Amino acid sequence: MKILVVEDDFRVAELIQRGLSEHGFSPAVAYDGLSGKKLALNNHYDLVITDIILPKLDGLDLCKELRQIKPDLPIIMLTALGSTDDKVEGFDAGADDYLTKPFEMRELLVRIRALLKRSNNGTANSSGFILKYDALEMNLQTKSVKRNENEISLTPKEFKLLEYMLQNQERVLSRTEIAEKVWDTLFDTGTNFIDVYINYLRKKIDKNYEKKLIHTRSGMGFILKAE
Repeated sequence: MKILVVEDDFRVAELIQRGLSEHGFSPAVAYDGLSGKKLALNNHYDLVITDIILPKLDGLDLCKELRQIKPDLPIIMLTALGSTDDKVEGFDAGADDYLTKPFEMRELLVRIRALLKRSNNGTANSSGFILKYDALEMNLQTKSVKRNENEISLTPKEFKLLEYMLQNQERVLSRTEIAEKVWDTLFDTGTNFIDVYINYLRKKIDKNYEKKLIHTRSGMGFILKAE
């Protein structure tokens, strides 16, 4: 498996490169965002690891540009920026996972393997399949969402979150489960990015309707249920 590391700190880049090589991966390194973009677009990589604060092109813009051309390329953001707003911004840019520095190599390896496994499994449920609940409908092929035939525009992460809730209708989903299944990451109790995305969905799914579909179960998590 070929992995591109975009990191301007030579010591961190060397650490990641050595760790990946020791575990059977073939890493390449770019020390600025523009070089990383050129390498990613001109070569095949199974996964990209990128910092956010980079020379020439920051990691957020790098992620957005790669997403436009290679939408299925797994991307992990590895950065010192660890607030909820930072994570939300990273996921909105198109990152599949987000890990903060300082980090342990073994955790990075677990996240890499989880993303590669998901990527290799493909999207078996996407071949024209429709998910429905009450008057809410999601088309996994066209990536469209409707409620009472009204189109609802969602970001990629909002779509994935709603898809998981539709696949688990009327079941309470904990924050830990959502983090693992939707973000392929470990839930950090010090942040509330999942709550942020639930609120995003509420505003788009429930705001203009008397019947609410997305609910919080105090101390337990969230549920998709018509109430």
